[in-house]
Amino acid sequence: MSSPRLILGVESSCDETAAAVVADGREVRSSVVASQIELHARYGGVVPEIASRAHIEAIDTVIERALAQAGARPDDLAAVAVTDEPGLIGSLLVGLMAAKALAWAWSKPLIGVNHVYAHAYSPALDAEPIDYPAVALVCSGGHTALYRCDSPTEIQLLGSTIDDAAGEAFDKVASLLELGYPGGPAIDRAAREGDPAAVDFPRTLLKGQSLDFSFSGLKTAVLYHVRGVPGGRRPGGDPPQRGPLTPAEVADVAASFQAAVVDVLRIKLRRAVRQSGARTIVIGGGVSANSALRAAARTLAEKLGCELRLPELAYCVDNAAMIAGLADHHLRAGRTDGLDLAAHPTVRR
Repeated sequence: MSSPRLILGVESSCDETAAAVVADGREVRSSVVASQIELHARYGGVVPEIASRAHIEAIDTVIERALAQAGARPDDLAAVAVTDEPGLIGSLLVGLMAAKALAWAWSKPLIGVNHVYAHAYSPALDAEPIDYPAVALVCSGGHTALYRCDSPTEIQLLGSTIDDAAGEAFDKVASLLELGYPGGPAIDRAAREGDPAAVDFPRTLLKGQSLDFSFSGLKTAVLYHVRGVPGGRRPGGDPPQRGPLTPAEVADVAASFQAAVVDVLRIKLRRAVRQSGARTIVIGGGVSANSALRAAARTLAEKLGCELRLPELAYCVDNAAMIAGLADHHLRAGRTDGLDLAAHPTVRR
């Protein structure tokens, strides 16, 4: 029996410094994540310069802990994988430089991994392989997009956001409602006490059978409801200020906003499955932890006769296990990178 193929993954694309060791693409031997939530909470969002400095401080310790928890030595590794796109350029460079140094020092192959594509692979971690072809919805603070996936490494963009990502909208609305940061979990908690039909927020679906997303109008509608009059701007000027919302009203707004986002994601997913003929629905990214989205996706998959693959909650947020897991498929296909591998803030390949 052959020994498992171990890959060390490194992730630093935004505000989590992460490292993991994964065996044969799916068995997570260790997954260490150093969060920066407390550093960015006072600003209501990620500050790039603060993020990159925090990565520098944490990266060595996080990698050492991942190797120790997995009981892995450099000689045991088949490769070193790292996020090279997309993300905050300063943050990406910290992980990339660390991974390059280790790959060079240990004489191991280096594998650059697309962070968004790794989210589409995350439901396979500590689970059975994904049955392809699949439609993958990746929704997070920085990304909301639909993909057709014919394998872990064969991915085609079907549609993406033309303005705000779903996770960004969650953060902004949570700030409006003074629920704290990060907004996704805060909205989810508040919505449990609210009525999702209390406020009729818009569902922007764009023209025809578009698979693109837009959440800026929804975000503005929430702003006007919270700070102005229900229904939006009065003719001839800004909406008048209203008094603070009661806790019950906050819960209703949170639930109604969440319902609008989930409706749009569900409708676009349904369109994508019908247009592509996929037999599996995959959801990944931070917003995939949302309880309402997970429930709606289960109902949709049942109606469409599709298998639904959701990541474990630990793998919804940015993590390095998904980087190492997807890298295993690149390694098996013979795709590795040189030490001249560059970081890219947007999707390049």
